[in-house]
Amino acid sequence: MGLISTRNFPARSRPLAMQSSRGFVDRTLSWLVVFLAISAAYLYTFPQPNIFYAGVVLLHAAGGGLTAILLIPAFLRRLPTGSVSSRAGWLLIAFGAVLGLILLKTGTPRTEWNKLYWHISISLAGVGLLVAAWLGQRKYDESSPTVAALRAVICLVVLAGIGYGARYVREGWQTRNRIENPTMPPDTMNGEGDGPDGAFFPSSAQVYGKQKIPSKFFMESDSCKRCHEDIYNQWFSSAHHFSSFNNQWYRKSIEYMQDTIGTEPSKWCGGCHDPAVLYAGLMDTPIKQIVHRPEAQAGLGCMMCHSIANVKSTMGQADFYLEYPKLHELAATQNPVARALHDFLIKLNPEPHRRVFLKPFMRDQTAEFCSSCHKVHLDIPVNHYRWFRGFNEYDNWQASGVSGQGARSFYYPPKPQQCADCHMPAEASKDFGNVNGFVHSHRFPAANTAVPTANEDAPQLKLTEDFLKNGALTVDIFALAPAQAPLKPGAAARSELSTTFAVGEEAESKVPVEAGGETASVTAPLNRVQPALRRGDAVRVDVVVRTKKLGHFFPGGTVDAYDTWLELKGTDDEGQTIFWSGMVEDNGHGPVEKGAHFYRSLQIDAHGNPINKRNAWATRSVVYVRLIPPGAADTVHYRLLVPENAGSKITLHARLCYRKFSWYGTHEAFAGEPDPAAPNSVSPDYDDRPTVFTASLHGVSAKEEKIPDLPIVAIAEDEVTLPVVSHNAPAPEPKTIVGKEEWQRWNDYGIGLFLQGDLKGAAAAFQKVTEADPANPDGWVNIGRSAVQEGDMERARTVLEKALALSPRLARANFFYAKVLRADGNYAGADARLRMVLEQYPRDRVALNDLGRVLFLERKYDEAVKVLQSVLAIDPEDLQAHYNLMLCYNGLGNDKLAKQHQARYMRFKADESSQAITGPYRQLHPEDNNERQAVHEHVSVTLPIPATPHVGTAASAVPPGKARLAVACGASR
Repeated sequence: MGLISTRNFPARSRPLAMQSSRGFVDRTLSWLVVFLAISAAYLYTFPQPNIFYAGVVLLHAAGGGLTAILLIPAFLRRLPTGSVSSRAGWLLIAFGAVLGLILLKTGTPRTEWNKLYWHISISLAGVGLLVAAWLGQRKYDESSPTVAALRAVICLVVLAGIGYGARYVREGWQTRNRIENPTMPPDTMNGEGDGPDGAFFPSSAQVYGKQKIPSKFFMESDSCKRCHEDIYNQWFSSAHHFSSFNNQWYRKSIEYMQDTIGTEPSKWCGGCHDPAVLYAGLMDTPIKQIVHRPEAQAGLGCMMCHSIANVKSTMGQADFYLEYPKLHELAATQNPVARALHDFLIKLNPEPHRRVFLKPFMRDQTAEFCSSCHKVHLDIPVNHYRWFRGFNEYDNWQASGVSGQGARSFYYPPKPQQCADCHMPAEASKDFGNVNGFVHSHRFPAANTAVPTANEDAPQLKLTEDFLKNGALTVDIFALAPAQAPLKPGAAARSELSTTFAVGEEAESKVPVEAGGETASVTAPLNRVQPALRRGDAVRVDVVVRTKKLGHFFPGGTVDAYDTWLELKGTDDEGQTIFWSGMVEDNGHGPVEKGAHFYRSLQIDAHGNPINKRNAWATRSVVYVRLIPPGAADTVHYRLLVPENAGSKITLHARLCYRKFSWYGTHEAFAGEPDPAAPNSVSPDYDDRPTVFTASLHGVSAKEEKIPDLPIVAIAEDEVTLPVVSHNAPAPEPKTIVGKEEWQRWNDYGIGLFLQGDLKGAAAAFQKVTEADPANPDGWVNIGRSAVQEGDMERARTVLEKALALSPRLARANFFYAKVLRADGNYAGADARLRMVLEQYPRDRVALNDLGRVLFLERKYDEAVKVLQSVLAIDPEDLQAHYNLMLCYNGLGNDKLAKQHQARYMRFKADESSQAITGPYRQLHPEDNNERQAVHEHVSVTLPIPATPHVGTAASAVPPGKARLAVACGASR
């Protein structure tokens, strides 16, 4: 076969030697073009990370270079002669060769994709024209231009079709490699991962082939630095880098865990925190023996996240498969020749490298990918007790408006967002792999101020503090009411799911109807009305905390360990502090006062000791959980007594404060040890030993051998100054300002009241929204929410019909209207409304569960099963879906499947009897008992008594414990 014809060169005119030489060159060039076309088709269509593919890349590059050299004399000879197709073909091949030579120099990163695809397209077109010319020499009459043109078009069309098919095959892997949930979760933890016989159990992590992975694989991130220096430098300061025993807080928790319940349960943590230790089989050794080895100090390197080949579900718990890449040894080799060859191949054709280390789900299903480590549960192999949910960043995101999947949210961002939108923002970079000069930041900005403080990493600390203060939350000192109308404390909110974390829009909230008392007449907004305070009066101040740019609960993560609280401080114009809730002891460096309004999960062990040593495995009950959902609010109540000697003005300053670890937690992590003088009373269920902070600081995982003083970050602040008048002045009348610009503030206020169960107060606030903007359906929808929660379906019907008149397809209005229709027994109407909701939000789990329940009530069991199974495709651990499926299969007479779902329901359901443990604890800790109430008030810490005290002049005159207990019991002073 020869694509170069010598027919147009008369033999008599050329010496034999020249004819022979040129014939050899022409034949060689023809075969090189054939080889390059075939190898290009293979390289483009089937990128693979193996030696054979790498060899073909090298041969293609070498063949392309040789072709470019041989083309010079052949091109000059052929250009004046030959057919039009032949000359055009060789001209295009020459252009393609020039681009190929440029790509040999630049490589083919994303920034060079234009050149790459021009190289492919031009060369492909050139081959098509050469094939057309060759066919013309063999089959057809070259003298017909029409036939020649038609032949060329046919060849180009055929090659274009082959190219399209090659692209289809090339891109097909992206649709196959997706994160999908199983149809049925295991009924015990033994069914997770490799099970009790697995090397990594109770972590759910698995390695293909059940092999161990050498530690060095996770410790060679510097090999990535050669091409991704900016990303490497970002990661080097990140919390991911300091996830393991190079983090003193984590290190101490595992040392304590292993001392208490053994090494095997600690693998539950190691699946995500300690890859270089766990996957090499080193975690069976007590970590105290190897804590200073490089493996224990490696943290989460590049290879940990980027070698995850498959995420098995969104159930978390390191539920993924790792894969040990075949060519890793070449990438990390110290041999300069082999390393240079590897880097050349990667730059020349990075597609196999990208397929190994950047799976489609890492970009397209970011939240599902992150859920593999940012969602956890515990069970018998870890806690010797039962299943319960630990922290969970995924489910509340998935069900919220932030994800674009939740139908019932209070607020929605302009467009849906995933984890990387906030925590991996674009950062300018010229690294290979940058997109338009930017890469996703691998600093992973979030909320960990502890690690950079211990490491004395000022840039990372500033980045974290700036991230916390970038407007993700707001504080609004909003309303005032007479304290003579005290709040009635409601029962603490309860979740049917066994969890130490909050439950948001992924399940229906069940707030007791009696939680809300009579509506107090409020004055608001305070900064607009500026009401006068009378000396000697007691007033209730309401402060609203709103989540604005969060995709998960605030705070997130291990919420049993943080100090997150709202501080309210009142000072007059004479410099007196007349109120202070949320004060920090030791001039701002010690513990937070016990009566502050905390955002946390307060858990206790079997003997009622607080879980304060990162010992989640010992949790047996939850005293309270207070977190704010995304796009929602919390309304905090304070009882302020205006002193008789107050100045003419009082300034109230509110701060939302955050300290990564509690004061106790940091001291325990660095210097805590059981009191040697106390009995050694400890088991997997409890630890009665008192802690003393006398342990040696030698060798702690920090830059200096000292206990760090963690910064307190004011995430958001607000301030309002109010005039003070004489006690004899007329009592100020309640006054509200309702303007269109204020609707969201009233809405936030109502949301906070609604979520704590003050349904009448919430409805009154939402009524103000309708007054501020009658054309806004949100006010009517939220009044409807409150009415539905209260069971007042007639009121709900009236206001929801107003909302639907304004926006007939509004999903949240139709969802709550379906509740009204279902209460009427109008199942067909409820069915239609829910289907309208699901047309817009097909992954709203509560809407799906409600539709499944309606179908069950209609005895359409088969349809109900299909709907409820789609809930499990979103969350295999959805409690309500398993319960309803159990009922449906009972209705169908399928006892086997009914029992399977019953087993899952019982596994995930809360242990209600465990609340009995909280009784003695709450009696001993009245501040925590007050905080447990859904609706409660806070009073000031004890403050210095004024030099000339007056009757009832300061809240400090009442012992804080007693005052708070009185408020918790519904009494007024």
